[in-house]
Formats: sequence, C-alpha cells, structure tokens
Amino acid sequence: MASTAQTTDEIIDSAFAVETAGRLLRLSDVLAPRGPIPVSKSTWWAGVKDGRFPQPIKLGPRITVWRAEDIRALIEKGTL
Repeated sequence: MASTAQTTDEIIDSAFAVETAGRLLRLSDVLAPRGPIPVSKSTWWAGVKDGRFPQPIKLGPRITVWRAEDIRALIEKGTL
C-alpha cells in the first residue's frame, strides 16, 4: 500500500496552488494542521507583534485575515 504522507513542501504547494492574488486567509488556514505554518497561535501572535510575521487585516470585531501573498512571501523567505 502506498504511503499518503506528504512532505512539508508538498503541503505548502497544495495549500497555495491556487492563484493567491487578492485572496484572504483566516488564521485556521495559515496555521498547522490545516495550514502550512507549524507554530501555535500564541507564537503566531507574538511574531505578529514583534514583526516576524505579517500584520493582519481586521474585517470586523471578530474577523481577522491575512493576505495570501504575505503568507506566501513568509514561506518563501523561510524564516519561521
């Protein structure tokens, strides 16, 4: 039986295979296990605060998103 395990690169490529121009991502789409960034929420928010991770866009009082281009750039930069 063939293994269904994916490498990190395959997961990143499949998560962002769709054209990302103008696309907005919720935090659950960015962080693992569903997204490509393998950090906890608290680490993510600390990174946003100190400038390691992209700044969010507030769409409402309880809706925060990130530009897909910013997440793609973060992944390509490789500084997680």
